[in-house]
Amino acid sequence: MTVADHPIATPPRAPSPVHRFGTLAVHAGAEHDPSTGAVIEPISLSTTFAQTAVGKPVGIYEYSRSSNPNRDNFEKAVAAIEHAKYALAFASGSATTAIILQSLASGSHVISVSDVYGGTHRYFTQVAKAHGVKVTFTPEIEVDIREHITPETKLVWIESPSNPTLRLVDIRAVVSAAHQHGIMVVVDNTFLSPYVQNPLDHGADIVVHSVTKYINGHSDVVMGVAAFNSDAMKERLSFLQNAIGAVPSAFDSWLAHRGLKTLHLRAREATVNATAVAKTLEASPHVVAVNYPGLDSHPHRKIAIKQHRDGMGGGMLSFRIKGGHAAAERFCQCTSLFTLAESLGGIESLVEVPSSMTHAGIPKEQREAVGVFDDLVRVSCGIEDAEDLKADVLQALEKAVVWPKITNGLNGLAAS
Repeated sequence: MTVADHPIATPPRAPSPVHRFGTLAVHAGAEHDPSTGAVIEPISLSTTFAQTAVGKPVGIYEYSRSSNPNRDNFEKAVAAIEHAKYALAFASGSATTAIILQSLASGSHVISVSDVYGGTHRYFTQVAKAHGVKVTFTPEIEVDIREHITPETKLVWIESPSNPTLRLVDIRAVVSAAHQHGIMVVVDNTFLSPYVQNPLDHGADIVVHSVTKYINGHSDVVMGVAAFNSDAMKERLSFLQNAIGAVPSAFDSWLAHRGLKTLHLRAREATVNATAVAKTLEASPHVVAVNYPGLDSHPHRKIAIKQHRDGMGGGMLSFRIKGGHAAAERFCQCTSLFTLAESLGGIESLVEVPSSMTHAGIPKEQREAVGVFDDLVRVSCGIEDAEDLKADVLQALEKAVVWPKITNGLNGLAAS
């Protein structure tokens, strides 16, 4: 008997929300405090909760690792904006990945897109195999997924857009192939946020986020979340959430929920800025290529139009700069508004060199096979003024590419 004998149906969607995104973001999981009438929920820092008798807590809470009012409210809000029945929060995006992989039995097989976040690649290649889970990477998952499926394949992992090359995956195409063989599909939606893309609407079984990025959006919380519609998945992942204990604090849950309330405003502005910066880079003679799904030149632009809200490109982009790795480093050191730092999705704009930073742990030949070259710069556009960001990019390009040529020319004249 093969896995093909056990096709699975796409879990039914949660009921269609009555309200639109912005209204859900502000109000979901944000009921007024019943005892004081407080419009904003209080922070429940207590680790334990009183009981009226043995085994009879006053309310629904017993111990904060198992559940906490702030975490519950945040999870309700994420479920609402991801069109999910359930959401579970974890201590980080990496912890979310680990919990999902831990839910698989030893001997299981996973198929993943090749260009994934460096931390995900590290977990798949160095940790998952330690508990008997094998991962196969493929650069063209829509094309060759069936070639990699084995009787042990239990999960397909997608990033769309991918980090850091911004490749898109046709989620529905992968889901259709995977579900025929009884295989679940997980989509990492971190790069876009629930405002721009809702993978569950395209048939995915689980959507994950590094909440640290767009959902929180203020670079002051480390957290992850998974959203889904399956009752069985809720039971399994809730058990692991409690048993492993990789949960966020009440304060972090409160902060992330506060950030989520403005997600739609921030995501829209970040997209406006990224589009402006991408067009500026594309027009520059100092740039080799630009990766941004909001551009008509992007090879997967049709997928963006189909899967993203209004065809939005999101706030992330990457580009290859002329002059190699040295020019990429100089560019990141010459910007004044873009901060040289890892992470993404905050209100401030960031730049980094993936080959030396977020993806440094991936062997060079593997990195370059999926487009992560030494001259690649990753850009996270924040919510500053677009004209200021464009000007900052242009002046940094001049200093990174043109100035060294002038300096070298002057040094040559002096030597002669």
